[in-house]
This record gives sequence, C-alpha cells and structure tokens, in this order.
Amino acid sequence: MNRNETNKDSSTRTRRGIIDLLKQQGAMDVMALSSEFSLSGMAIRQHLNALQDEGLVTYEEEARPMGRPAKLWRLTPAANRFFPSGYSELSVSLIDSMREAFGNTGLDKLLAVRNKNMQEQYQQQLGSLSSVRGKLEKLADIRTNEGYMAEVQDQDDGSHLLIEKHCPICEAAAACKGLCANELKLFRSILGDHVLIEREEHILSGGRHCVYRVMEAEQVQDTKMPV
Repeated sequence: MNRNETNKDSSTRTRRGIIDLLKQQGAMDVMALSSEFSLSGMAIRQHLNALQDEGLVTYEEEARPMGRPAKLWRLTPAANRFFPSGYSELSVSLIDSMREAFGNTGLDKLLAVRNKNMQEQYQQQLGSLSSVRGKLEKLADIRTNEGYMAEVQDQDDGSHLLIEKHCPICEAAAACKGLCANELKLFRSILGDHVLIEREEHILSGGRHCVYRVMEAEQVQDTKMPV
C-alpha cells in the first residue's frame, strides 16, 4: 500500500470516528474533538470540512464569555446511514399495508402480539436479575445489540436514566406511533410494578436521544417525578 492509500485510509477512519463520537456525545467543538483524537485543531477542521461537504455534519455557533463564538459541530440526518437500521422487519410500506388490510384496530392488535413476544424474549435474557440497576444494565446491553446504542446513567436523586442514542426503527416509528407507545409499555413490564419509568426525551419529538427516567416507587415521594 502506498503512502497516499495509507493516508486515505487513516482519514476515512478518523472521519468515521468523528461521526461515531458526535452520535454518542452530541454537538462538540473543535477543541474537544482535537483532545479526543489527539490531533491538531487544523487537522480536525479539515476532517469536519470534508464531512460537511458530504452533507454529514453541520454546525451552530455558541457564544463564549471571551473571544469569538465557538462552532458546535453535530451530525445531520444524512449521517444516520452509518448506523444500524431495522426497517426490514417493520418497514413503512409494511405498516401501511397492515393498516390498509386490518385497519388501525387490527394494527394495534398485531403490535400487541409483537410486544408480548419481545417481553418474553427480554425476560428470558434478564434471567434471575432482581435489582433495578442490574435489569437496566442488561436491558441496555440488549437494546445496544439491537442497534439502539443504549447506556445507563445514575442520577444524584437515586433515579437512573436509560439513554438510547440511536433509533434503528425511526422511520417505521414515525409512520406508526404505536411502536413508541408499546416500547414504553415493554420497559414497564420488564422492570416491574414497583418501578416508575417516564420518557423525558424523544427522538421523534425533536430530542437528540430517547431518554427514560427510572425510579423505584418508594423514592417518588421525595422527588418531583410524576406518578
């Protein structure tokens, strides 16, 4: 492999790394990206400009106390092609066909059957786990394997956040709101009646991630979390 090919491969890896990091962390400035990749600001800007030319990233300016506004770089919707998509099982066209054949009521029944099957699969994978934290960690692993890029974050008030940074069925969910509603029901059934879970951020509603706050019922009286 000659030097030009080596440099090209290195640039490709770095740019894909930038895409992955922006997906995980959200908007970042050049300084933060430079630190992550141990590259100069000039090198990072070159990669960002190349990604911008491809329509994969864009930026917005953020005022800083001193100096010029900083550019915060983020992914565009076009970058979703780099991440897993699960449209094959629940494609928009299939949803439309099911709605036409069975009506909205029939479609809801089909989604309920799917939800029940998923609940059984998840319960089997959770095994004998009993703690909320343990269940959430395993649930995040399951969802990550399905393409949701999920993680758990512990909060100071004792609650936990289940964060999904990607939605592999986003187009299907946009066409069928029942998918998201059933997803919340699925999580509630998996975690148990003694656990409260509320969606705080939603990709389809313009959120950067889907975020669920999880808390044991006995903790709710000391918080503002709605029952």
